[in-house]
Amino acid sequence: MSNSSSITEFLLLAFADTLELQLLHFWLLLGIYLAALLGNGLIITAIACDHHLHTPMYFFLLNLSLLDLGSISTTLPKAMDNSLWDNRDISYLGCAAQVFFFLFLISAEFSLLTIMSYDRYVAICKPLHYGTLLGSRACVLMAAAAWGTGFLNSLLHTANTFSLPLCKGNAVEQFFCEIPQILKLSCSHSYRREIGLIMVSACLGFGCFVFIVVSYVQIFRAVLRIPSEQGRHKAFSTCLPHLVVVFLFISMSIFAYLKPPSISSPSLDLVVSFLYSVVPPAVNPLIYSMRNQELKDALRNLITRCYSEPINSSSSSKQL
Repeated sequence: MSNSSSITEFLLLAFADTLELQLLHFWLLLGIYLAALLGNGLIITAIACDHHLHTPMYFFLLNLSLLDLGSISTTLPKAMDNSLWDNRDISYLGCAAQVFFFLFLISAEFSLLTIMSYDRYVAICKPLHYGTLLGSRACVLMAAAAWGTGFLNSLLHTANTFSLPLCKGNAVEQFFCEIPQILKLSCSHSYRREIGLIMVSACLGFGCFVFIVVSYVQIFRAVLRIPSEQGRHKAFSTCLPHLVVVFLFISMSIFAYLKPPSISSPSLDLVVSFLYSVVPPAVNPLIYSMRNQELKDALRNLITRCYSEPINSSSSSKQL
């Protein structure tokens, strides 16, 4: 293949070589996908329906669940389709769309996690100014900035990557399309332009990471000064889920992209990419609901309401 204009499709990396293992992977991926849909869907519905959760913290959590739903829906359905039908191909436009949406949602999620650390900082370190600094207008603007930053970042990277001539085949060594794997297929020195964009994005990401670290240093200092043990426990309970999600997101991403080349292999890359692209959206709802009593109560009320309504309607129909 002489250039990218002759490429109409890419070949993704299969999870397994035999049909039996591919079917096993299909059912495993389907279970993870349904769990992610259920968990994030319940959180979105509970926050939207319970007026007690109409606060900045839960507004940002709702946005996080939307991003998680989008990111896992970008990669898993195609992987399940390929495993079920013993297929590896993805169209050129489908690959470009997958790169765009995945990078868009992941970039927006990291920006949102940075904003959520600021929310926790203001709530604990500046509680008297919480309503002023994080009013409804400010929250909407910050969430829009996170989504807009992700969109712009993804648009630049996707347009630049798929403008490069590709002449090293069409086999992507990954179960979904991502920029590092596409760059390996390029035979032009213009790929350095994309590397420059990646470095700029990495610097911005590092700035967000430093902001999160500084915020939590101030948070822990403020929490340790709280005299009552119950107050410290409540403060830690609101911060711990976010901190775990941030650690999971950053550690998986760093290992995926900065691991030493000496330990790199297609099978390891496949496992690592699965961990950072699929596991966080699936487990984030569990992390946020484990230690959050308000969210637990809202979910319990939502499930009870959904369960009681069919019973009440059935009883009414019997009476009629």
